[in-house]
Amino acid sequence: MSKKKILYDGKAKTIFEGPTSDTVIQYFKDDATANNAEKHSIINGKGVLNNSISDYLMKKINEIGIPTHYIKKLNMREQLVRKVEIIPVEFVVRNIAAGSIVKRLGLKEGSVFSRPLIEHYLKKDELGDPLINEDHIVNFKWGTRDELDEMLEYGLRINDFLRGLFFGIGLKLVDFKIEFGRYYSEEGNSILLLADEISPDNCRLWDINTNKKMDKDLFRQELGGLKEAYQEVANRLGILPEKKKYSSTKPELVK
Repeated sequence: MSKKKILYDGKAKTIFEGPTSDTVIQYFKDDATANNAEKHSIINGKGVLNNSISDYLMKKINEIGIPTHYIKKLNMREQLVRKVEIIPVEFVVRNIAAGSIVKRLGLKEGSVFSRPLIEHYLKKDELGDPLINEDHIVNFKWGTRDELDEMLEYGLRINDFLRGLFFGIGLKLVDFKIEFGRYYSEEGNSILLLADEISPDNCRLWDINTNKKMDKDLFRQELGGLKEAYQEVANRLGILPEKKKYSSTKPELVK
């Protein structure tokens, strides 16, 4: 494999220079992290599963008319995506009480919201990804009012679509986190695209019948069985990769 220049090395993915100036390659790692990487482990095959699941879901979201950075899956661990300027805001859609909101507001885990609840978090690990509101985003110029309106529309449409898709395979979509980026056309116009990934790393998924957790909370809460749960999600979606391809071998890298 030819050497690739690293543009960004994150907790779960590495971003490499792409074959053209407007593309990058997204490499899915086996790293599992929690509490802003204070907790860390390597789970062999996790990156392969997340790549396959996100590949499937991004294609589906493209099909319902929501623009994404996704172009194509290159291999078991890599995707070719459009190069975007990431908006430093994590957009969270909650359908059921779980995770940080339970502790923050004293809610009972599993309480169903009457309508989807939208939250925004500043994408800044050193500050612990603090909760922010729309006025923060506009005033500090992290995003424009028009971009916020577009992100809200896309977030709710993605939520409606994914809730139905996961319900069809026996899973509840508890909540999910998405990110957006600006893609600049040759004319210099900015286009808002769904970026990052959609996988059990950034979705909470519970079995409809048992409420068994099928997402990264298994790692956060030290419940075990994360890889098996991700395999089950992939299997229900009909995209389970071959086990023989669960390799943690990384490509040759240069910085």
